[in-house]
Amino acid sequence: MNYGVEEESELGKEKGKERTDTVPFYKLFAFADVTDYMLMMIGSVSAMGNGLSMPLMNLLLGDLINSFGQTQSNTNHIVDVVSKVTLKFVYLAVGCGVASFLQVSSWTITGERQAARIRSLYLKNILRQDISFFDKETNTGEVIGRMSGDTVRIQEAMGEKVGKFTQLLSTFVGGFVVAFVKGWFLTLVMLTAIPPMVISASAMSVVIAKMASQGQTAYAKAATVVEQTIGSIRTVASFTGEKKAVADYNKSLVVAYSSSVHEGLVAGVGLGSMTFILFCSYALAVWFGAKMILERGYTGGDVLTVIFSVLTGSMSLGQTSPCLSAFAAGRAAAFKMFETINRKPEIDAYDKKGKVLNDIRGDIELKNVYFRYPARPDEEIFSGFSLCISSGTTAALVGQSGSGKSTVISLIERFYDPQQGEVLIDNINLKDFQLKWIREKISLVSQEPVLFTSSIKDNILYGKDDASADEIRVAAELANAAKFIDKLPQGLDTMVGEHGTQLSGGQKQRIAIARAILKDPRILLLDEATSALDAESERVVQEALDRIMVNRTTVIVAHRLSTVRNADMIAVIHRGKMVEKGSHSELVQDPEGAYSRLIKLQEVNSGSEHHNSEDQDKSETEKELTNISNSRSFDLSPQINDPPPESMKKDVDEPLKHPPKVPLRRLAYLNKPEMPVLIIGSIVSIINGAVYPTFGILLSRMIKTFYEPPNKMKSDSKYWALMFVILGVVAFVAYPGRSYLFAVAGSKLIKRIRSLCFEKVVNMEVGWFDKPENSSGAIGARLSADAANVRGLIGDALAQIVQDASSAAAGLVIAFAACWQLAFVILALVPIMSVNAYVQMQYLKGFSNAKYMYEEASQVANDAVGSIRTVASFCAEERVMELYIQKCECPKKTGIKQGLISGIGFGVTLFLVYCMYAASFYAGARFVEAGNTNFENVFRVFFALMFAAIGVFQSSSLAPDTTKAKSSAASVFAILDRESEIDPSDVSGLTLETVKGDIEIRHVSFKYPTRPDVEIFRDLCLTIHSGKTVALVGESGSGKSTVIQLLQRFYNPDSGCITLDGTELYKFQLKWLRLQMGLVSQEPVLFNDTIRANIAYGKDVDATEAEILAASELANAHNFISGLHQGYNTMVGERGIQMSGGQKQRVAIARAIVKSPKILLLDEATSALDAESERVVQDALDRVMVDRSTVVVAHRLSTIKGADVIAVVKNGVIVEKGKHEELIGINDGFYASLVALHVSSSN
Repeated sequence: MNYGVEEESELGKEKGKERTDTVPFYKLFAFADVTDYMLMMIGSVSAMGNGLSMPLMNLLLGDLINSFGQTQSNTNHIVDVVSKVTLKFVYLAVGCGVASFLQVSSWTITGERQAARIRSLYLKNILRQDISFFDKETNTGEVIGRMSGDTVRIQEAMGEKVGKFTQLLSTFVGGFVVAFVKGWFLTLVMLTAIPPMVISASAMSVVIAKMASQGQTAYAKAATVVEQTIGSIRTVASFTGEKKAVADYNKSLVVAYSSSVHEGLVAGVGLGSMTFILFCSYALAVWFGAKMILERGYTGGDVLTVIFSVLTGSMSLGQTSPCLSAFAAGRAAAFKMFETINRKPEIDAYDKKGKVLNDIRGDIELKNVYFRYPARPDEEIFSGFSLCISSGTTAALVGQSGSGKSTVISLIERFYDPQQGEVLIDNINLKDFQLKWIREKISLVSQEPVLFTSSIKDNILYGKDDASADEIRVAAELANAAKFIDKLPQGLDTMVGEHGTQLSGGQKQRIAIARAILKDPRILLLDEATSALDAESERVVQEALDRIMVNRTTVIVAHRLSTVRNADMIAVIHRGKMVEKGSHSELVQDPEGAYSRLIKLQEVNSGSEHHNSEDQDKSETEKELTNISNSRSFDLSPQINDPPPESMKKDVDEPLKHPPKVPLRRLAYLNKPEMPVLIIGSIVSIINGAVYPTFGILLSRMIKTFYEPPNKMKSDSKYWALMFVILGVVAFVAYPGRSYLFAVAGSKLIKRIRSLCFEKVVNMEVGWFDKPENSSGAIGARLSADAANVRGLIGDALAQIVQDASSAAAGLVIAFAACWQLAFVILALVPIMSVNAYVQMQYLKGFSNAKYMYEEASQVANDAVGSIRTVASFCAEERVMELYIQKCECPKKTGIKQGLISGIGFGVTLFLVYCMYAASFYAGARFVEAGNTNFENVFRVFFALMFAAIGVFQSSSLAPDTTKAKSSAASVFAILDRESEIDPSDVSGLTLETVKGDIEIRHVSFKYPTRPDVEIFRDLCLTIHSGKTVALVGESGSGKSTVIQLLQRFYNPDSGCITLDGTELYKFQLKWLRLQMGLVSQEPVLFNDTIRANIAYGKDVDATEAEILAASELANAHNFISGLHQGYNTMVGERGIQMSGGQKQRVAIARAIVKSPKILLLDEATSALDAESERVVQDALDRVMVDRSTVVVAHRLSTIKGADVIAVVKNGVIVEKGKHEELIGINDGFYASLVALHVSSSN
């Protein structure tokens, strides 16, 4: 598959010229093979043939009109003359059908084939790139976006659209050739109508695009409000920010409303003016055509051939714009993709050159290495770093974060090359080895193990492709993973979910270790391999590691010193320099040494460990419990490894599959204020509908006029020309009227629905948001899509129905009045006409839904790119490619099948349409011969019905999708009808003048609504005296954080009660109650706004500058804020991303203080911080806790020693409480054993 290599040199030249970053059009076909060239040849020739069918038909139509018109006086020969012409129609039908089948199918198939080739080449080349490419140039989102989005664009640019473009171009050329041959003078006159058409069309599209983008921006703002509010609903609820959120949301909707009304108006004016110009050009044609017949001897048929040819020719040129924009999009999309396909990485995984030895011993040496990360060229990581590790020994690297420990590992894996110095293995420079071979000798287990979305067995097989079942078994046992794998219902075939979400941390890590063992490496690299685990899982994983480290060169990077004690050599790295090295016992000798200092630091913070994911070898319920409290306060759903993505999808679709019937009356009621607008709009729609059928009458009169005696022809032609102009004026007024009036009604409805739904959603109880179908993304999508779909059901649908009914009625009345016999014949044939129009519409839109078909394949790519280091380190590039190509096979076949089907559909409908023309005119000739009708009426019937059908079709192509709208309406009313169980907008309830802050929890039992089978509390009792500090401790999942959620009334207890100053919580006004409490949680949620706005958020009414400053002083935040460039006006970024953990935490504390709460709730407020930030934040908290009732939840013992009461929670009840000194004295007490566990794990 070595395409693209020849192109490289050319592409290089190309780039110099091309500044706009697109590739020349012919370059899109760079990856075509012989078959593709054949298909493209056939497709192009057929497209030209197909394009000529329209001009030829216009010629035949002229002959036909002549044969009718010239036999008016003598109707005996009419059937003979007409049937000769209709026979030619049948020949045309056959040719056209075949050509269009070949055109559509050849282009679709070749497009599908070439796009598939580009996709796999792109992925193949992405996987071979060096890691620095991913640091600097791209990210997973972009790659997947390119593979799903850009290839679809490229495919559109080189598939059926090329055929369509060729066809339209040949219609254009053919049309004008015919027109000039038949009557060049009339053609020139007709051409004057084209510039105004073009100008009005382009002006309209420019204005509409501008309006649409304004509307989009406004809606995007609204979506951000939704995302921020729902995504951090607990913060919003805790700080009673619901009203503010609704106000922000409504503000952004107003802009969107006005821009969508303007858009409606502009679209109407554009369409109206184009119709007006079209009708005026007909007026010109009638008048001038009559003149030509009199002065230059044209026949009536010639005039009509010219008119129709000029029109079809110029229309076809207008229809090329979707093709041209597709080409432009495809060329731009191809630029980046082809650039990647042709990029040669510096460290090339596919490069077969380099040494391959029988085996390596495993001596590693870094010699005088200078290194900076390519993505951060101004930060020097190493300047002259050296390190030597002899084979078979274990070396540990320790030091603070950012000192360069993990960089050593990246250099040994050759993810990067040093800028100077060398990395040697067995005294050979790493660059001299064949990359794939040397990576097979090295195995990496990293801090966050990356698993692929497939089964456990497949994941382990990444270590060695052709491993036997026994080898896998042995590897799993060595990794301590066999036990838990056997317990899973599907054993090794269990799917691990995306990124391994179905497994706990400890389980993932052991599978990653099994994968590393299977590889049987000489060199083992462990990068923080146990840091994310709790004490129990860590022990199990550590055992597994100790077993496999035997006889291999091992390099360990670790924070926890407990994991590195047994290493043969410990190197302490500080800011890219090695400051000490030796064994544990040697380094401890020097109490002032760097190693000893690190040990001391860790002892001070004893207990900084998170017990995040418990091992799943425990009983099920315990595991469930763990998961619950693990979701920290702002994890959206109260579960970590909860629902797999699949089950979520099911939930969301269920309610929409059988939407409850929503009475239209109720929907209409929502639109009731706009009733007068809708009524006037409907009247305008009736007028709109009648325009095209009336046009049919005028056309047939015009044909009649051309066969009249000269004097009558002169006067009649002027009269009918005027009629055309008048009809144009009517259209010019009626089109904008309809679209403006319905835009007003529809946009108001959208605004109303969005606002009502959002207000309702914000005031739902917190438990409602725990359900996966109510995540911020899902709700955002519901608010935007549902409102728009519902609009389609009311306003737009009404306009549609009225207009179509009026078109159909007018057409039928005119036709039956003219000649009912012929009307019946044509009516029988009209369905064929409509089917053809439908197919044409579909074709213009394009058939490809490649995006959805390639989802599975994208998942493979997504996984691989997201974990490129793992792919690189296990040399799994080829494996990923095989999997990817296999997943693409089916969609590619489907695409080709679709091409054939759409080709057949297309060919058949065109064939039928031309046959239908032949049939109706033949029947007309028979009726004229029999004396039932005359020639004008034949054309009147034909045009009236044809234009009525076209009118109905044009408008219904814009028709809204009613099924979608119905399910949307159901989902809107589902939101509007649901009553919130704990409603913050409810103003009834008590408020107290002064709050002392005595809290009592009496006999409370509680389960989370989303996990009714797991009991969190049973009969919990706890008293918190006013002004005192109570600390809750216990292991993960014991329910400590739940206490805080119950105090804020995020949930109601199932039984028992909680009182504040003697009154039960539910009796208070909810908003007032929450204002009395200040919450600071483990991961503080800040809004994407300024620091000032974030602090002021705490206060219900606007906070003064003085209050904000006072709060930030207290929170130890004033100094660092003043030090920022923009001080309090600094933006904090999305979710506070622009600030460090300690800074965010202090802003969050200031926000809680501005409230001046009586009760302070601290949920793990310092656990995510490093030692230094923790000290500062803890200081701030100590100041704030004075004279307030405080509830502290914490892992780290240092933060709770000073509490007035420490309560130990276990299995949903409080098992011990008292001061630190009392509890520590109880032998075998729970508290004492927790402390002991912390001390041992930190040593």
